[in-house]
Amino acid sequence: MTEIDWQQMPYFLAVVRGGSLRAAADRLDTSHGKVGRHLSALETTYGVRLFRRTKSGLELTEAGRTLIPIAEQAESLFHGARRRLQGLDKQEAGVVRFSLTGTMAYDIVSPILVRFFEAYPEIDLEISVGDRFEDINRLETDVSLRYAAEVTDDVVARRICRMAVGTFASRDYLERQLPHAGKGGAGLHLIGWDKADRHPDWVSASEFPAATVRHATTDPILQLNLARRGFGMIRTSVYFARAYPELVLVPDSKPTLDRSLWILLHSELRRTTRVRRFVDFLARELMKMKPLLQEGVP
Repeated sequence: MTEIDWQQMPYFLAVVRGGSLRAAADRLDTSHGKVGRHLSALETTYGVRLFRRTKSGLELTEAGRTLIPIAEQAESLFHGARRRLQGLDKQEAGVVRFSLTGTMAYDIVSPILVRFFEAYPEIDLEISVGDRFEDINRLETDVSLRYAAEVTDDVVARRICRMAVGTFASRDYLERQLPHAGKGGAGLHLIGWDKADRHPDWVSASEFPAATVRHATTDPILQLNLARRGFGMIRTSVYFARAYPELVLVPDSKPTLDRSLWILLHSELRRTTRVRRFVDFLARELMKMKPLLQEGVP
């Protein structure tokens, strides 16, 4: 491969993984036009077409499929070199990239981050907040805080604790709706996830099987704020009833332990002092919060 090939290869892999120029551009934080130009340059260099342009999108040619394992091997070598060099860093200084979801970031983790800033003034954090799990093995992030039943990624995973969840609503909503509710929560409604389905299976298996789901959102922060404003019931962490006093546990419901909090990092970054300091600090502070994250569960 020539120097030009190395420059184009990340764009090729991003298109393979994203399935389109626009998806690749989002992954690389650039324009789809720039991705297209790099892809065309790579095809010109090799004198072959790597993708067919079809009505349904981009389709790999035989040449494209042949290039994938070669490009991934090259990518792995470069990432490995970067990790090894980072692992040699013994200073309590530099940048740590940290990713987590909005529900964890704003009310649970942000006070911890402020304390970390004060304790380690020479370590800077680049914080990414979103619902997409950033890939640690591809060095999209250094440390990730994840809420999951289990972790199957090839990473170092430090389990903090299981989190308690319950059914919550605003006092105003309950005062208006509970007096008219029927058996099994008939007449009450929850705010849904993902799809607008009024009678999903998860409601039938809940404490309020006769309740309906109205509307849906993939944004947990929006869901929390809709509930706080009296729109309906939600299933969420018990911690938010402490953070937002207007939310209360719905009568006849009990909190239960759900998925766990995990801190994830690449195995070779454990030797990087600044990463180790941050992970240890974050884990210690979250463990202090365990009684609050599991409040109401015997």
